[in-house]
Amino acid sequence: MIANQKGGKAQSAMEYLMTYGWAILIIAVVLGALFQLGVFNSSSFSPRAPPGACQVFRPSGPGTTTNINLMGVCTGQLPQYVAQFNGQGYITAGSGTVLNPGSGSFSIKFWFKTSTAGANMYPVNKGNVGQALPTVGYSFYMGTGGGMALYMNDNSGAGAAGIGTGRVYNDGKWHDIVGVIDRTANKLRLYLDGGAEVPNPVDISAYGAINPTADSLHIGAYDTPGATFIGSMSNVQIYNASLSANQIQALYLEGMGGAPMLLQNLVGWWPLNGNANDYSGNNNNGAPTAVTFTSQYSK
Repeated sequence: MIANQKGGKAQSAMEYLMTYGWAILIIAVVLGALFQLGVFNSSSFSPRAPPGACQVFRPSGPGTTTNINLMGVCTGQLPQYVAQFNGQGYITAGSGTVLNPGSGSFSIKFWFKTSTAGANMYPVNKGNVGQALPTVGYSFYMGTGGGMALYMNDNSGAGAAGIGTGRVYNDGKWHDIVGVIDRTANKLRLYLDGGAEVPNPVDISAYGAINPTADSLHIGAYDTPGATFIGSMSNVQIYNASLSANQIQALYLEGMGGAPMLLQNLVGWWPLNGNANDYSGNNNNGAPTAVTFTSQYSK
């Protein structure tokens, strides 16, 4: 009797699997596909700040540094949108001297994502228009190998100093990059994804003031257009100070929607969250050309 009961249960289990097995398999395949597409990505459910949710308030006007503070939702939420560049678009963000390093320290930070290989691209550039490497100014450059570099040149036109990494960043993932012109130590530095500094910072003790006064800041190109970026960008920040390794790591840990620090040294801030406005309070608003702002950046 017991043997017959066990045999009956086994037969029932087999019949159950034969009846519903295909349905279970189909559900498993569909769930796997949805996971692959990023539908269940935790970032898809995270709070997203609307355009202009956080900005710097300067009660005495642009360029002032007293009594300034952040206003709005500045808790590091993900942005609602990011800027998407198709290889034709760019943003012109003003030619103010506040965006020039001069003879002081300077830091440029932004997030980017690209899957493109085999192209020379310039995500951020302020230098003489029409020059791949600025005769005066600074420029981020992404080469055909997928590495990223920062170049700078002073007003003497003696030649560009540059620092880069051989690591590949055209992997379709979001990355954070910070370039630092450190005048205290006379070094050109580069930091990637909030981690350790790229080895062997470049000596810039022979370089003088960097004042590309007549040239606009370009986001996504070095000209209008020229060597335009293909991919997505977010949260461009520029400081007239040398960010430390600890500060760079703290900004990275805030995430792609993080607010800037050292507000007294912040000269430009373009979250690219639905527009090209400068939310540093310095009125260096950008003008986008053929740029799309997308909410589908996590996929």
